[in-house]
Amino acid sequence: MSEAPILFAIEDGIATITLNRPDSGNTLNQELANGLVDVAGQCRDDAAIRCVVVRARGKLFCGGGDISGFSGAGDDLSGFLSKLAGAANEAAGIFLTMPKPMITLVHGPAAGYGLSLAIMGDYVLCTDKAHFTAAYGGIGLTPDGGMSWLLPKLVGMRQAQRMVIGNERITATEAVAIGLATRVISTDDIEAEGAALASRLASMPVRAIGTSRSLLMAGSANDLVAHLAQEVVAISQAGAAGEAKEGVSAFLDRRKPDFSGV
Repeated sequence: MSEAPILFAIEDGIATITLNRPDSGNTLNQELANGLVDVAGQCRDDAAIRCVVVRARGKLFCGGGDISGFSGAGDDLSGFLSKLAGAANEAAGIFLTMPKPMITLVHGPAAGYGLSLAIMGDYVLCTDKAHFTAAYGGIGLTPDGGMSWLLPKLVGMRQAQRMVIGNERITATEAVAIGLATRVISTDDIEAEGAALASRLASMPVRAIGTSRSLLMAGSANDLVAHLAQEVVAISQAGAAGEAKEGVSAFLDRRKPDFSGV
């Protein structure tokens, strides 16, 4: 009996998603794509989950689509890819819009959809063994997973063109330099640092963080006047919530706030 392609666990308000196809480079097949939709939905909908961590087993973080499965589609590769990318993009949409912080731990190469998944994190922690490649152009395909939408926002159009059109590989060090990743961490320390960061984020006002996350995502699409108005609505709504009441009270009392119960 084969193992599940995704391992999912919740502890102390932190959901950990582990890509679990190490012998296949954690490449995306339909089962893995469907599994991502399921766990993304759980992360979004479960109020007990305050932070999400995505990691992987094996040498690769995620090698993109499982190309060995493409050949089995025969003359219906178009339909095959429509179904696969449809599920993969549904998961991406949930991860990118859920009102909770997300961390990706990229311990090894990330290509294709693996790159898309890696950069969905609000924090992208990687080791020096990681590198990032769009890869689609190498096999005559186009991006999915929101890459063509998110990548230019993170690194600018010129760097995105290098990666998507020129199919250039980006090292971990360069990824940090151009804004693709947050920081490089040693292989021995990445799991511990990821856990510490997740714990810190889970202790913060997650509702306010979720709204801030949405504002950041919307900023480049909104015009200035509309976005300023959106900020006013957001901060006034935050002010009516328990997190703000606890935060202000703790500040005035000179104590550490406790957002866990609000």
